[in-house]
Formats: sequence, C-alpha cells, structure tokens
Amino acid sequence: MKTVDSVKTSCLILAAPLLMVACASSPDEFEDEFIPSYERLQTQAPAHNNGAIYSTGLGLALFEDAKARRVGDILTVLLVEETSGQNSMDNSVSSSTEMNLDTPIFGGQSEPDFNYEVGAENAFEGASGSSQSNRLNGSIAVTVHQVLPNGNLVVEGEKWIRINQANEYVKLQGVVRPIDIGTSNTLYSTQVADARITYAGRGSNSQSNTPGWATKIIFSPFWPF
Repeated sequence: MKTVDSVKTSCLILAAPLLMVACASSPDEFEDEFIPSYERLQTQAPAHNNGAIYSTGLGLALFEDAKARRVGDILTVLLVEETSGQNSMDNSVSSSTEMNLDTPIFGGQSEPDFNYEVGAENAFEGASGSSQSNRLNGSIAVTVHQVLPNGNLVVEGEKWIRINQANEYVKLQGVVRPIDIGTSNTLYSTQVADARITYAGRGSNSQSNTPGWATKIIFSPFWPF
C-alpha cells in the first residue's frame, strides 16, 4: 500500500510542472494598433469648385515634379531593413564548507572514536547564448493620410500576397519628410520616422516556424530541470 502511495506522489510531482505550463499565459502577441507620436486628424477630401476651371488645392506647377505632398497621394517606400543581435552569458557558483570535531576528553582520557570531520562542496555552472539576424527587402506603396503643420507627411499602407495556401502581408506606418522623397516618388524605409513595419503571414509557412507544445513545455519558466 505504501508503494502505491509513493508512486502516486511521484506522478503528481512530475505532473505538476506540466499543469503549471498549461495554465501559464502565452507571451503577448505583437499589437497591431499603431500609437503615433502626433495627433491624428480625420482626413477629408478637398472641396472642389465646380464653377471654375482652376480648382484650389489640386493645382500643379508647370515645372513641379509629381511627388506626393497632399492627403491621398501615393508614394513608394523601398524596404531596406537589416538588424542583428547577439547575447551570451556565463555563470559559475561554488561553495565549500568543512567542520572538524575534536576528540572529547572524559576523565582525563580521550575517546578516539569520537573524532569526526564533516565537509561539503557545491558547484554550479551555466552558460547561455542567443543570436538573431533579420533582413527585409522589397517595396510597398503607401498613402498620405495626414499633412502635419511642419509639412511632414503621415503615411500608411499595407500589401497582401497570397502564395499557394499561405498569405503574407507587409504593413508600414510612419512619418516622412517631403525633402527625402526622390524624383521617382520613392524613398527608403530608413528615412521613415516613427516607423512601424510589420511582416507576417498566415498559413503553413508561418505554422512551420511555431514551436510545438512539447517544445513550449521544455522552454517554459515553470520547467524545473
């Protein structure tokens, strides 16, 4: 009977980490809501004066290039993002203790059987390392959603691509300076301020990069080993 109880106790002890992992909340996903550093305004189409040939707000100078500068204009952002990071850590802890018990003396005579030496040593060594490298190249067309008082343009845009059974999309939001826009109505993503670039997908390709439930258990902070 005692053997059965000990087996049950051991099973409960081993199952406790799995239950804690199952109850643990998953890491917060990347929030898609953009929190800008500027005040957003409701975009409205400019009023047209249908009674005249010339419409204020839609005029184009004779020697002016067709770069985006108004709400609703489109420009192309060239994605040239590249990031890399590396982290490593080493940890070593050791301790030792030693205690001697001298031979006691009873009635002027020593007792050799009571001479003891006690010692203990503990040591722990750990090492960890991680590295990550990302690169994103391509282009995306964005729309001017707002013109700030200083003339900078608030742009937003996204592009969805469906390849076989997988969906991939690129989303970009940020603020650009009109002076950075080239003559071909393009600029680099490194010139976008408050940039928020999202590249993700849905389907078999994205699922292949997701660890399985067993891997999540092993790398959970509740795993005792």
